[in-house]
Amino acid sequence: MDTKMIGTIMAREVSEIPEVLHRQIQDGLDSYLLAGQQAAQTPPRGFVTCARGTSDHAATFFKYVMETRTGLPVTSIGPSIASVYKTPLKLQDLICLTISQSGGSPDLVALQAAAKQGGAQTLAFLNVSDSPVGRSADTVLDVLAGPEKAVAATKSFVNTLFAILGFAAGFTNDKALETALRSFPDAAKKALNNDWSKAQLSLARAGSAFTVGRGPGFAVAAEAALKLKETCRIHAEVFSAAELLHGPVVLADNRFASMIFDSRDETRVSIQTVIQTMGQREAIAFVISPDIGCPNQLPVPTVDHPLLHPLVQIIGFYSFVEKLARNLGENADAPSGLNKVTVTV
Repeated sequence: MDTKMIGTIMAREVSEIPEVLHRQIQDGLDSYLLAGQQAAQTPPRGFVTCARGTSDHAATFFKYVMETRTGLPVTSIGPSIASVYKTPLKLQDLICLTISQSGGSPDLVALQAAAKQGGAQTLAFLNVSDSPVGRSADTVLDVLAGPEKAVAATKSFVNTLFAILGFAAGFTNDKALETALRSFPDAAKKALNNDWSKAQLSLARAGSAFTVGRGPGFAVAAEAALKLKETCRIHAEVFSAAELLHGPVVLADNRFASMIFDSRDETRVSIQTVIQTMGQREAIAFVISPDIGCPNQLPVPTVDHPLLHPLVQIIGFYSFVEKLARNLGENADAPSGLNKVTVTV
């Protein structure tokens, strides 16, 4: 992607993703691996997560990665439990994971403090380490995305997922994942150059949209739904491939569009069922997959480890949604009513 031809801040930041991943490998990956190794030696009974918005989607990614790879439970605690309700927590032998771009929201600070007081070790993935969350966490892992000025977070989200995988590789001693992480920027660069233009008109015309995923892919499907809303003002809802068939699928018809994040893991059967069901209901379904020949494919490159598949999917989506926002006349850099740092109590 030629950055000289890019007009928006969001597009420039998306184009930087391969470069910042290179920097992250050089300056951060070893610390992520070490943190995972040290956490495994504790050992914890499980994890609780503390996050909002895009960062909460990263927490969902952490949940599926760690639960499927370790069998340890990972659950989200609403920050208001500490910041509003002032409830004492009982988290002995757990690790509280806070994920934030700015590390500055008071409710995240309050929950992290309550978790520590309740006996948890505290670990934070941050893009701004010198922040209220960072200064009070036991361990801080900088995701090293660098300054991010567009309101819609992009490179910081990808770098957070990468850092999570580094931590998981250390925790589980997964050398294959570690090796795949070290070579990932090449796939990230290819993901920026795939052509998804066939989906532009259908998404622009859609009265509403589904984004669908399962397992680790559910996290990036959730992020895609948020970005469609905040950058394009397109109503979009995320569903697990399993949950969609329990009721919401009745909304799908020929005025509907869906983006299906095809999982390349044990959940593919349910993903394929959703694709078939959408076809039967005459709803437009775009499938984000490296498999040539799948119907309405939005291509992404193949990767060296299945846990990296959601990362190339969201990188390709970010490039797509920025173009869609411009074509709709929206300001992806500063959507109306939103701020870069959201402060909640």
